[in-house]
Amino acid sequence: MKFKLTLALAASVLTMAAAPAEAREMWTKEQAHAWYARQPWLVGANYNNASAINQFEMWQAETWNPAEIDKELGWAQSIGMNTMRVYLHNMLWENDPEGLKRRMNEFLTIAQRRGIRPMFVLFDSCWDPDPKAGPQRPPIPGVHNSGWVQAPGAARLADKSQYGKFEGYVKDVVGTFANDQRILAWDVWNEPNNEGGGNYKPTPNKKQLVAGLLDDVFEWARSANPTQPLTSGLWIGENWDKMETLDAVERIQVTQSDVNSFHDYNWPEQFERRARQMLSYGRPVLCTEYMARGNGSTFDGSLPIGKRYNIAMINWGLVDGKSQTRLPWDSWKKPYTMDEPTIWFHEVFRADGRPYRQAEADLIRRLASEPKVAQPVVQPVPAQRRRRAR
Repeated sequence: MKFKLTLALAASVLTMAAAPAEAREMWTKEQAHAWYARQPWLVGANYNNASAINQFEMWQAETWNPAEIDKELGWAQSIGMNTMRVYLHNMLWENDPEGLKRRMNEFLTIAQRRGIRPMFVLFDSCWDPDPKAGPQRPPIPGVHNSGWVQAPGAARLADKSQYGKFEGYVKDVVGTFANDQRILAWDVWNEPNNEGGGNYKPTPNKKQLVAGLLDDVFEWARSANPTQPLTSGLWIGENWDKMETLDAVERIQVTQSDVNSFHDYNWPEQFERRARQMLSYGRPVLCTEYMARGNGSTFDGSLPIGKRYNIAMINWGLVDGKSQTRLPWDSWKKPYTMDEPTIWFHEVFRADGRPYRQAEADLIRRLASEPKVAQPVVQPVPAQRRRRAR
């Protein structure tokens, strides 16, 4: 089996090496708005199925569960959701490239049947920096997202000899589905300047390493000439509309994304301020993470603002399961092993398909059914197009 998988990986890398090296241009603002005008108002959730603790359990052949995925996406469809943000992992491709793409195609078939067009995430800087394929550890009792893993992970990120595999992964996966209208968009890297979180040991020089790689990831993805937009979302800091205050990673994010995106888990007034900052770049805006009830970010507070500004709204978590993200972030310091939190942090549905709070489900359904509004014009940021060093 290892011999067969090695041959498959080698064939995929060779195929990508033979592909045209010239990347498509970044979309103009006009092209980005033309794409966005064709979309409904986008509302959905970050998704991994309930029986999967992380990306590996969702996608590996041994734990792949299309029946559960179909059931859960049906629950999302029932409240008007039309997109999901779904994480991949480079090691899934390295170990079984054809199997990963086959299961992605099956996922897309299920999602299409449920009226959902997903956004796929290629890399991720959050949580465990030491990913391992194969059987995954069980959840830590009482702890939020205790099995989630980074991609590519600390060791691979620091080892530049691995970067050819990353290139093969991006070009093959994006290239295979570049013209697939079932896919909404590609999020090339989730929170790339995140140090990791949890109780894990920080990765040395992580931000510098990611800053040196993120530009390449955008270029590799563009070289596949995808018909879908590319993005990577800002998530930390205050003055997103001031280029001079952005770090090296953030500058790449806002100057290389076809459509801009951001995360916000705070009170509605901060959400609105950050939304306006992102809109100032003159491109469509997607909020790809929000909704942490105990932190002040709620459907009631943020979702109507997103609707008013015509910003896509993708909350964290759909169904309570092995990720345990109904529990708050502070569970890493004080696990909820004796009692449940007073309110759930994330998730829309209980494990049996009942909404955690019916009023939230009703609000999502109502706003999703209402007519789409025009995106407001916000004072633009002065043009400072970043040039890639050659």
